[in-house]
Amino acid sequence: MSAEEDAPIPTGPTLAAGGDILQKLEQAKSLKDKGDVAFQGGKVKEALAAYHTSILYLSGLDKNALQKALGKPVPGPAPIEADQAAAERPKTEADELQEKIYSNMSQCHVKTGNWKRVLETADKALSYNPKNRKALFRKAKAYGETGWFEKADKILVDLIKDAEPTEKEACEAELKRLREMDKKREQAHANKMKGFLKKGELSLGAEE
Repeated sequence: MSAEEDAPIPTGPTLAAGGDILQKLEQAKSLKDKGDVAFQGGKVKEALAAYHTSILYLSGLDKNALQKALGKPVPGPAPIEADQAAAERPKTEADELQEKIYSNMSQCHVKTGNWKRVLETADKALSYNPKNRKALFRKAKAYGETGWFEKADKILVDLIKDAEPTEKEACEAELKRLREMDKKREQAHANKMKGFLKKGELSLGAEE
C-alpha cells in the first residue's frame, strides 16, 4: 500500500487555530472537490491525498466559531445517552463535509482492497451520520471480505428493507456474493477437517 493509503486517519486538530475560518472551510471544500475529480479519473492515490488534506483543514476548525461566521446557529450539546449521541448529534457544515469525505475515502479503499481502511473510514463517516447508506454498504462489503459474514449479512439485510430499486439490487447482489463466499469457506473448512480425521485414522491403524 502507498504512504497516502496507510497514513493514520486524522482524529483531532492538526492545524493552527488561527487564520481565516471561512477561508479554511473553502480550502477544505476545494480539496474535497479535487479528490472527487481525481477519483472519477481513476487516480485513487491522488484522491486519498486530497481527502486527507481536506480532513486536516476541517479538523483544525473551531466549529462553533465557524457556525457563527456562517451566520448559522451554534448547535447545543449532544444527548447524554450513548445510543442517542450518534443519531442525534448536532451537526455543523464541517461535520457534514467530513461525513462525505470519509465516506468517499472508504470507497477509495474499496478500490485498493484495503479492507481495514474501508472499515475505519466507513465508521468515521457513520460517526457523523449512522444512516449513511453508502458507508454502511461499504462497511458490510469490508466485513464480508475479512470473514465477518454474519455482521455483513445483518447490515445488508437491514439496508434492503427500505432500499430504492437500484440500491436494493446492488445490496441483494452483494448479499448473494457474500453468502456464496461463506458457503465455500465452510465447505473448505469441512474438507480440511475430513482430511485431519482421515490422517488420524491412518495413524491409529499404523500403530495397531
